[in-house]
Amino acid sequence: MSVGSSSSSSARRSASTESSAVLDDVDRAILHELERDGRQSNKDLAARVGIAPSTCHARVRALRESGVLRGFTAQVDPQALGRGLQAIIAVRLQAAARARLGRFARALAERPEVQDVYLLGGSDDVLVHVAVADSQALRAFVVEHLSTRQEVAHTQTSLVFEHLHLPADAR
Repeated sequence: MSVGSSSSSSARRSASTESSAVLDDVDRAILHELERDGRQSNKDLAARVGIAPSTCHARVRALRESGVLRGFTAQVDPQALGRGLQAIIAVRLQAAARARLGRFARALAERPEVQDVYLLGGSDDVLVHVAVADSQALRAFVVEHLSTRQEVAHTQTSLVFEHLHLPADAR
């Protein structure tokens, strides 16, 4: 789940939330256009998809209500907020703590330093993308919120040299 620091708590819900909605070609076109430009007006969106604005509005509302469209967020440059150092931290939990994985991940997602949280299969349980002011702040985050917690068995921190955000058309 990709979540920027300006996103709402509803956008930080677990990526495992599943929707039972069935998407048709118009819904897929709407979603594609919103991924490309989430700020476009309903009128422009309807014109790009080839439907009436009232139909477009109803479909976007239905996509939101069904959980397919999770929300709209701003992507803020962490550097602009004084968080110029980014890192990806792999976390492995103690075997006995894996039953509390969801609660652990949600608690991390509420931290202001946290950009994204990924629940994994494999040797690590969680990947945490953080943006902090400097190396001291990174160390403090790892020590205070990860490595000193009883449920954490291991962490491995990798610095991010550059984060490339791919536009929807490149995916």
